[in-house]
Amino acid sequence: MRRQDREITELDELMEIINRCDICRLALNDSGYPYILPLNFGTEVHDGKLTLYFHSALEGYKVGLFEKDNRATFEMDCKHELEYFEDKGYCTMAYESVIGRGKIRILSDDEKMHALRQLMNHYHEDKNAYFNPAAVPRTLVYALEVEHMTGKRKKPKGHIHL
Repeated sequence: MRRQDREITELDELMEIINRCDICRLALNDSGYPYILPLNFGTEVHDGKLTLYFHSALEGYKVGLFEKDNRATFEMDCKHELEYFEDKGYCTMAYESVIGRGKIRILSDDEKMHALRQLMNHYHEDKNAYFNPAAVPRTLVYALEVEHMTGKRKKPKGHIHL
């Protein structure tokens, strides 16, 4: 990373950023081109390793892609704040982001309920939010087992904000 002063590598700090994000962009391999999707997600950290959980229909384009090649990259960002320095004619953006990579694994029926609860918990923290179990058999649930990730933060400078 070029700007070492903005790099975040501590898992606790990375998880704070991830917990503030509401969309995870997942990039899959599509015949030499990235195929990127904005997805809802859930998280779980076990023994210092992050797992991201996703759900979709049982079949579709993305499912075919990760069945061919289960390598994936992800990106999340939040705390966007556009700053305008009128005297200098300069704009910049404050933000927090996390990127990483890993391998996708389709979850077994026995693993689905736990993963779906993690998804619900991300958006309905401390609520134990209800979801209809009748939808589970017609839902594909998959995990991205993160092998590497890093974060970056650019704090606002406190000037005029647009």
